[in-house]
Amino acid sequence: MRLIDTYPTNTIKGLKYRIGRILPFGATLMDGGVNFSVFSKESTGCTLLLYNPGEMEPFVEIPFPDSFRIGNVYTMLVFGLAIDTVEYGYRFDGINRPEEGLCFDKDQILLDPYAKAVTGQSTWGVRPDPENPFPHRGQFIREDYIWEGDKPLETPIEDLVIYEMHVRGFTQDPSSGVKYRGTFAGIVEKIPYLKALGVNCIELMPVFSFDEFENAREVNGRTLVNYWGYSTVCFFSPKAGYAASGPFCMEADELKNLVKKLHENGIEIILDVVFNHTAEGGEGGPVLSYKGIDNRTYYLLTPDGGYVNYSGCGNTMNCNNPVVRSHILDCLRYWVAAYHIDGFRFDLASILTRDEDGNPMISPPLIDSLAHDAVLGRTKLIAEAWDAGGLYQVGNFPSWNRWSEWNGKYRDCMRRFIKGDASCAPELYLRIDGSADLYSSQGPNTSINFITCHDGFTMYDLVSYNEKHNLANGEDNRDGSDDNNSWNCGVEGETDDPVILALRQRQIRNFFTLLLTSRGVPMILSGDEFANTQFGNNNSYCQDNEISWLNWEQYRENRALFQYVRTLLALRTAHPVLRAPRFDQEQNGTGYPELSFHGPEPWAFDLSAPTLSFAYLYAEDHTKYGTDSDCFLYIMVNAHWEEHNFSLPDLPEGCSWSIVCHSKGLTCPAGMEQPLIVPTRFTLGPRESAVLISRKNNDDGSAAGRRVQ
Repeated sequence: MRLIDTYPTNTIKGLKYRIGRILPFGATLMDGGVNFSVFSKESTGCTLLLYNPGEMEPFVEIPFPDSFRIGNVYTMLVFGLAIDTVEYGYRFDGINRPEEGLCFDKDQILLDPYAKAVTGQSTWGVRPDPENPFPHRGQFIREDYIWEGDKPLETPIEDLVIYEMHVRGFTQDPSSGVKYRGTFAGIVEKIPYLKALGVNCIELMPVFSFDEFENAREVNGRTLVNYWGYSTVCFFSPKAGYAASGPFCMEADELKNLVKKLHENGIEIILDVVFNHTAEGGEGGPVLSYKGIDNRTYYLLTPDGGYVNYSGCGNTMNCNNPVVRSHILDCLRYWVAAYHIDGFRFDLASILTRDEDGNPMISPPLIDSLAHDAVLGRTKLIAEAWDAGGLYQVGNFPSWNRWSEWNGKYRDCMRRFIKGDASCAPELYLRIDGSADLYSSQGPNTSINFITCHDGFTMYDLVSYNEKHNLANGEDNRDGSDDNNSWNCGVEGETDDPVILALRQRQIRNFFTLLLTSRGVPMILSGDEFANTQFGNNNSYCQDNEISWLNWEQYRENRALFQYVRTLLALRTAHPVLRAPRFDQEQNGTGYPELSFHGPEPWAFDLSAPTLSFAYLYAEDHTKYGTDSDCFLYIMVNAHWEEHNFSLPDLPEGCSWSIVCHSKGLTCPAGMEQPLIVPTRFTLGPRESAVLISRKNNDDGSAAGRRVQ
């Protein structure tokens, strides 16, 4: 027996249809049909277009009768569609006065903003047909993936180690050794590597549908493309070109399989999302979706109909408009519910705090809604707390104790100090302690600590180049940041000088020593753990080649560096004092402050004085953290170009110092730390760091070791 509200009332070219259901928006599979629902406030009419795959002309166009419009929503239920092959789009009629922000064109075919799959670019690097008037088409997907009990992991944020990667760049180079290079499936093949390294969260650069040929151009015989993907075509659909199964329209299942396999191995997945702008660009940009559906709702406009550009990419989404806010919420809820995504990093998130006039808001409705949403209640929310319009909110991003931030101040301070700037030492102590000056009311884990990310130099390039080298981008080296706080260690770029190469390796280890023993949530750029290079390019957004692809030969050549990072990550996992969710420097059950800073002589130190040599002591109370015994960690750092001697703090009876790692190249796995023969002092050579640990001696008093200073 058919329900009355699913009984067809109209027929066109053999297809039966009737008024549909308002919610949810998009194309939803129902018994016997597909429900279409789309918002448009200022249009005067809407037509649904249905296509067979690859055909230029639709096999049917169905205008929405006026009775099928409820409020500002057009809705229709169409029966008898071949849901595995049909593609769809819309036309909207209305006033076309661009000077007033009205851009309706009944001849323009538009993509559904809620499309769960987008056809037209199923294989990376294959150009769309330039004669196709509608290259980005919506397609239906069956939400029938078998999750086998999987759900978001909900790992406490203080326990995360984030590993930022580009889906294609991670495995596309032949040296990766995977079968399905440059795809979601390729990442699955590398899960054993991720586990061996010790990270438990990957952050993927944009995976929503985008056009890699947007603004493509030829430079010196190479095709430069939109490689990074920070230019979204559709927020609800995965990039088909990132799936080995994309040509078979299985990209959704391939991404879901990646999520499930990561979760099976205890690894969360965070998506980098770009709600601040879209691929439609500014006045000269294409009309793909929002512009032709309801331009004045979705974008911030100037009085003459131009596009406000706080994103640096031509347009700015009107994120705190109630309709747009609901659109973003619907999107994120969908990715959590349908794909089991664990969290989101919001690109240029300060734009999300601006009102319809572009002014920053104290309590932005969108940020508030995301913080308190029921579905997103345990989802990680991470803000890039600045935008291209000059709004910098690190330490001041509205959070409701739910949002974390990329801590750009941490990055800048660490770079300056390791380069040799003694004046930033007083700030450095705050950054190591989780940036209490920025997040005192929230806790250390508000701070996402990083030294490098996709945007800028890799860590190897940070210690190998004084200047950016972006000529390959075809912009005369004008693009990319000039403020890198980098130092080439004496020679610009590649060199065979063993002294300089050794110094670069020490500097990389020094960075990792600080990053992985700081409170807050550490983030590592993929490939930094084996000294991957981009040859001095600090803005590789357009480079789909060896500049951006990880060279896994470097992993095989730099296994010692990999082991150093792996050892520090294991230390961080084993000692919760490094991951404390609260600011606490008071004396604990060990009889010591939980975190204290020291000079060459312990306990005698001026926290306000410039210096390039210092140490810090963590005292882990086993009763507080539930560990087997009290433990002490002593991290010594010498960013000076001269040798420095450190006297070591006295320990409780029965404890002695052993070395975990030394940036000159010594790495001792857990349980194999080398006891110090001289237990009261340690010497650091120029630009070196070391990590010591204390444990009670064995009952038999054995503590064999060798001199390691």
